[in-house]
Amino acid sequence: MKKQVNPHRHWLLFTLLRAANSVMRTILLLATGWIAYSNLYIKHKVNLPEAIPASRKEFVSATAGKVSYYVDLQGEGKPLVLIHSINAAASAYEMRPLFMAYQDKRPVYALDLPGFGFSDRSSREYSPAFYAAVIAEFLETQVKKAADVVALSLSCEFAAQAALECPQQFHSLILISPSGFTRRTSSSSQKAVRSGFSRRIYGLLSAPLWARPLFDLIVTRPSIRYFLSRSFLGPVPTDLVDYSDATAHQPGAEIAPLYFLSGLLFTRDALTKIYDQVQVPALVIFDRDGFVTFDLVPDLVASKQNWQSTRIVPSLGLPQFEKLPETLEALTDFWDKLK
Repeated sequence: MKKQVNPHRHWLLFTLLRAANSVMRTILLLATGWIAYSNLYIKHKVNLPEAIPASRKEFVSATAGKVSYYVDLQGEGKPLVLIHSINAAASAYEMRPLFMAYQDKRPVYALDLPGFGFSDRSSREYSPAFYAAVIAEFLETQVKKAADVVALSLSCEFAAQAALECPQQFHSLILISPSGFTRRTSSSSQKAVRSGFSRRIYGLLSAPLWARPLFDLIVTRPSIRYFLSRSFLGPVPTDLVDYSDATAHQPGAEIAPLYFLSGLLFTRDALTKIYDQVQVPALVIFDRDGFVTFDLVPDLVASKQNWQSTRIVPSLGLPQFEKLPETLEALTDFWDKLK
């Protein structure tokens, strides 16, 4: 006996296929429209003011081409070097509160890392080793004295790697809300993934047809405000949103961030490969963060005499903005102990 075919099953399959086809056509139409809009109507070279009210200088790095930095040499004492984080709209503006707090009091520098701010944004291979080399070169050729280096978020990994490679250039290392202290079981968004997978993600994100339009979606003003809001307990400063928006709308602004978004700028097992090897005096400033956790900080501090930590409560990753007096006090206490 022949098995009867249920006509309703064919009808259902046909309906699903038509719906899927309609959805795919809609997605393709929207994507095509956004790519056209990005290329025709979004400005990719807006006016970019200087991030910090200080002298801005540049040096030609053997590693990275033009590197821009802000400097005030009116004060006396050990140099202070400030290094911003890595994200879609990063710049020296993130370290502006600290720069202005120490301006006139000691020599102070704030970098625009390559790929950000006024520094070279060329299409090249961006990696942890690349950024560590740039920081080391900057300290050696521009600062020329052992400095107190303060880094933020992912750049803490780069600064710590530089401290391994040229410890003589570091008087101390301060990490604010550093990545690399998250347990592997955590669901934190800032974790290193397998290099091969990150390469495939980068290849997908960086396709010339949609790399810039995709980045434009990420750095819309509402998107910038949303991601910044995850690092603030209170309102996000409008001036920070303004500057982030401007620096993300420059030629080549998408190149370095796409390496970041694909995971290629994170070091797997940063605790054991980098932080655990650091010999210079080091301080971790942390509390909570919208993107990273600090589960492993107590273990490092307990096992290494040169490591200390201070918790600034409450804060969400950018205590230099919302908890500046407490941040300055933590720095002063740490440096006083080194005298």
